[in-house]
Amino acid sequence: MPARSKNVVVLAHCHLNVMTKVRGLADYAGVRTEVVIPFIEAGTGILQLPCPEATYAGMRRWGETREQYDVRAYRRHCRRLLEPVVDAVSELVSDGCRIERVIGVEGSPSCGVHLTCAGYTGGELPDHCPTSPAEMVPGRGVFMEEFEALLSEAGLDIPFEGIAERVDDAPAQRKDE
Repeated sequence: MPARSKNVVVLAHCHLNVMTKVRGLADYAGVRTEVVIPFIEAGTGILQLPCPEATYAGMRRWGETREQYDVRAYRRHCRRLLEPVVDAVSELVSDGCRIERVIGVEGSPSCGVHLTCAGYTGGELPDHCPTSPAEMVPGRGVFMEEFEALLSEAGLDIPFEGIAERVDDAPAQRKDE
């Protein structure tokens, strides 16, 4: 039996399942292979986060900004989804695993790490946040804020990394120091 690497990454849901993204917002078929395959090849375990937007608003939702998701009901929903994840992360750590990082999606109003989509002006957003009345601004998405807070409450200090979804967003990709 091969030795376990004991390394784990926590991955935003849509990196492994594009079907949960707002229609028209992804430019890959199903899985972000350039993100996932290096972990598979290195023997790193992957803990997939639930998609808070899909579980909150369903599959036929439209794009929204951080301001639209920054409400008590959505934050409560995020915490409910994240509590068992934090429990799983705690158990992994207590079993000797190393959580390498949490990987979000830059520009997401929920899963952005260094950049989030902001600027609600009313009504439906066109195709993709950067080309809509909204803009990319520095900061975490709502889900990642709640995740970071819950990890901190559990005494866990895990770095966050934001991966740009589109090639033109690539400079946004970086790890927390």
